[in-house]
Amino acid sequence: MAEILIVEDEPSINELIRRNLGLKGHHCTQAFDGNEAITFLCQKNFDLVILDIMLPGADGYEVFDQVHGIPVIFLTAKSGLSDKLRVLGRGADDYITKPFQMLELAARVEAVLRRTKKSETYFELDHVRLDYGRRMIFVDEKPVDCTPKEYELFETLVKNRNIALSREKLLDLVWGYDFGGGTRTVDVHIQRLRAKLGLDERIVTVYKLGYRLEAPV
Repeated sequence: MAEILIVEDEPSINELIRRNLGLKGHHCTQAFDGNEAITFLCQKNFDLVILDIMLPGADGYEVFDQVHGIPVIFLTAKSGLSDKLRVLGRGADDYITKPFQMLELAARVEAVLRRTKKSETYFELDHVRLDYGRRMIFVDEKPVDCTPKEYELFETLVKNRNIALSREKLLDLVWGYDFGGGTRTVDVHIQRLRAKLGLDERIVTVYKLGYRLEAPV
């Protein structure tokens, strides 16, 4: 679990980010203007800051100047190359323009946390443990014989836990956009995972959509 500061003045976007990252187990602090963000940075240690540029009070650049040694992902409507080069040149870790896909932001967050060694090294659910470093799954402490795609599918479900993913999205994330097979491939691999891991009640079928891994927050 990471401590994340979300600095975004649009309440609906701020709350969307908080809820989705919270479902992944992260603890989020919300700031709605630049001055409030600077106050939080002085009061608390964070593992990551998600930062808008156009903010009431101090703008994103001023907030960024108060961030010392903390990874920052800029999330902003400013899509110009000069804006992107300005923040990346000053040491920001990533830059995402609005509108954005929540799955992409979540993936970028995990990528930055991995680089800064703040991400999870393993995930546990009931009797199952996923070891990210060794790319292995254990059931009751015994390694499970699974294919690379079965591992990647389960890891994708874990990283997007409590979020419903369509079959098409799972195909894209696990097999790649150029995969020639159909969505039945996802169904077959889900059945195998359920059988091997004993997670029938956790890997839930979402009617007419796809699947969701249900896990405690």
